[in-house]
Amino acid sequence: MNTTSWTVAPEPYDSPAAAALWRAYYTEVSDRWYLLHKGHATDPVELERAIAAEAGSELAPPRGQLLLARYAGEPAGTAGVRIVDAVTAELTRVYVREELRGKGGAALLVAAAEDAARALGAAAIRLDTRSDLVEARSLYARLGYEETAPHNDDIYAEHWFRKPLAPTPRSRAAAPRPSRTSPC
Repeated sequence: MNTTSWTVAPEPYDSPAAAALWRAYYTEVSDRWYLLHKGHATDPVELERAIAAEAGSELAPPRGQLLLARYAGEPAGTAGVRIVDAVTAELTRVYVREELRGKGGAALLVAAAEDAARALGAAAIRLDTRSDLVEARSLYARLGYEETAPHNDDIYAEHWFRKPLAPTPRSRAAAPRPSRTSPC
């Protein structure tokens, strides 16, 4: 019997584990874009500049939260939320290491991010993604996100999604659960 499980808990955006996963996430999505549109991987100098420019401070309390998933105790993925207005949070940095995809981690991260958004006072959550990230678009649709009109003019955004966040008993409680776990 396999007893390995996922755990998801808040993590400082600048922790070593979060920084390593941010680097892996950004490298993958940047390389996918460059390979599709330019026929080569991201220039290493440009990659370093972009990673440094997006440190993630908007994912720190009190207006945001970064969540880190661990699989068998090892850092495996992230999801972040940040408040964008009085009722809306934005989902960002949803990432699971490639070798762990298909094991339920992404859905667990998104559910934890939705809980964090509720705890921050959001009644809805939105996101944007690209056409080539078909796995992400499929995940969001499966989790109840509906495609909407654009909510930003990000040059890399090609699809926009939104989901209302119905209150849950936990979101009405004084303190939400600090972590989520799931059997693999």
